[in-house]
Amino acid sequence: QNTATKPIRCKAAVCKVAGQPLEMEEVEVAPPRAHEVRIKILCTSLCHTDVTFWRLKGFPPRHPSILGHEAAGVVESVGDHVHEVAVGDTVVPVFLAQCGDCPDCLSDRSNICSGLPAGRPGMPRDGTTRFSFAATGEPINNFLGVSSFTEYTVVDVAHVVRLDPGVPPEKACLLSCGVSTGIGAAWKVAAVEPGSSVAVFGLGAVGLAVAQGCRMRGAKRIIGVDLNPEKRDIGKRLGITDFINPNDIGERTVSEVVKEMTGGGADYCFECIGSTSVMAEAFQSSRKGWGKTVVLGVSNGVAPMSIPSHDILMGRSVVGSLFGGLKPKADIPILAQKYVDKELELDEFVTHEMGFNDINAAFDLLTQGKCLRCIIWMDGARENGSVGVENGRACNAKARLTSLSYRD
Repeated sequence: QNTATKPIRCKAAVCKVAGQPLEMEEVEVAPPRAHEVRIKILCTSLCHTDVTFWRLKGFPPRHPSILGHEAAGVVESVGDHVHEVAVGDTVVPVFLAQCGDCPDCLSDRSNICSGLPAGRPGMPRDGTTRFSFAATGEPINNFLGVSSFTEYTVVDVAHVVRLDPGVPPEKACLLSCGVSTGIGAAWKVAAVEPGSSVAVFGLGAVGLAVAQGCRMRGAKRIIGVDLNPEKRDIGKRLGITDFINPNDIGERTVSEVVKEMTGGGADYCFECIGSTSVMAEAFQSSRKGWGKTVVLGVSNGVAPMSIPSHDILMGRSVVGSLFGGLKPKADIPILAQKYVDKELELDEFVTHEMGFNDINAAFDLLTQGKCLRCIIWMDGARENGSVGVENGRACNAKARLTSLSYRD
């Protein structure tokens, strides 16, 4: 703990202007205060939430900032009143807090901590930041309570989950957001029943995780809906039994096709794109009487989802889900153990890997729809393996997807 009470200087990818490439800067990371943990990031990954905020203009000023919220690392130091993790522990930081004391954390009906609400700027307890430019001392905003596009970060202990060190960091990383969201939606939110029928709209990382979660729950028929025909094969490997490409069904709507395939509509529908029109189509694909539609995608705009009131009266329901209804500290370790026990597939989600200096190439891949998850390794965190960028493109033996039409 030689550095425990001292600032650390390290490298970070800083977002200075919305939509512009991140810039590598030397930053200073302050020591953790009470209830805080400083983490040495081993690897991080990129999801569409990062891209959404990276592009966002007209928002209350949040630049410069350090984005990133899917990561795995090792505890470097802890502040006062931190007892559940110690120096050297393998951890994943999570954007959703679990304080353990508020009514929501104490209830089985919610996973949205009201003690430390998600989305507030700065550290959750005091609103300040632990980042600054090393050269000037200018503060740098954090992001979603995590900020993983840096070699070191400071996170409130309520946002930290300890994992068995036997879980590889590049797999643990996936459990801090996207994959857990999809698995949790099938497990906790929908509570998919054995023998049921399911329709998943959008086969990005979250949608594919939903499919896998439904398979694990015993669903009999899992219909994947995506504009990209290449999603058929990876979808089949993760649980999809039937595939619908909206471009291949002529004048019929997707809901008409789903109802025909299921004899009246799917028992459970999942919207994993963030399109209000697709949300409505997913709802129309659900069965009258008991069909449940789970909304996981976040719309970039403010357009409302339109559902005729008489359809609601027919017994259908719609429910939203943040982080798949999971309580991070309780449920992420369960998923990690399922991976260790070979009950949960994670390898399929990692389509690219690269070094930290090439992080902007990861943004290019995701915005062009050419990857599911790109693992970004910090310098020295992975000594072996061929990762990097060749001619401006990520190069990796596992880079097998060429085009993704639906976001995750």
